[in-house]
Amino acid sequence: MTAPAKAVSLAIEPKSAMELFKGGLEQVQNEDYERAIEYFTQAIEFDSEFAAAYSNRCLAYIQLGNYTKATEDCTAALKINPNNTEAYLNLGLAYHRLRNHAAAIAEYDQVIERESNDLRAYYNRGLTRFELQDFEGAIADYNQALSNSARTSTPQLVEIYNDRGLAQLMLGSVEGAITDFSLAIKLDTNNHRAFYNRACACHRMGDLSSAVRDFTAALQLDPNRAEAYVNRGIIHHELGFQQAALSDLKAASKHFHEQGNRVAYQQTLALIERLQLLLRSWDDAIA
Repeated sequence: MTAPAKAVSLAIEPKSAMELFKGGLEQVQNEDYERAIEYFTQAIEFDSEFAAAYSNRCLAYIQLGNYTKATEDCTAALKINPNNTEAYLNLGLAYHRLRNHAAAIAEYDQVIERESNDLRAYYNRGLTRFELQDFEGAIADYNQALSNSARTSTPQLVEIYNDRGLAQLMLGSVEGAITDFSLAIKLDTNNHRAFYNRACACHRMGDLSSAVRDFTAALQLDPNRAEAYVNRGIIHHELGFQQAALSDLKAASKHFHEQGNRVAYQQTLALIERLQLLLRSWDDAIA
């Protein structure tokens, strides 16, 4: 009797750290960060001096929210290769997420010192300066990032205009903010964040009809944005459209409840109750 042939595995076992590293990069592209970490870890086991594997594993850890592990990996990458620009950028981002703003800025400074035209370092440093409420410094960095716009992708430009607009809004430059949000919308007419931000700026200017228009556009693009319902509801109340205001506030409370945001949910219910009491008092006065 002939013995059955053994099944032959078709899996190709990686033979080198570089193969494993490339596998990790593929998983990053697929947004499977846990699997990417496995590949990068195996690459490091093959070659403990593989700086790029450390810095890319750092990025994967950032995506998973493990910022402490990320800082450890990028620090290891920089010990091996002090000229690893990506490691400085990733380490800066990890520190930013850990709210260690001074350390984040120091890492971005290292990148700029080496690559004075690296728009990512300027943009990221701008985000950190914004967190520190250094809005003028943030705008200066966003301007530097925009000065290299010929090398900047459209999605990157949209984010920079959005964030520069927010910094201008914080400084009270409402018209400048609206200009930036409008530039973002011109580049990406489906950017709900830009519509929401411009709506807030229009409301601050007292342009209520434009604010309603933009909150409506934001909600068409992102129907679950509870804050947009609240803000549009408040404006409808200011415009005298009380039933529309109630409808918006009820929609907001529903979304806050579904999102598990109990504080915002309770606050919105209180707004609804106040508006209903106001409407009843008006009805009683008319009667």
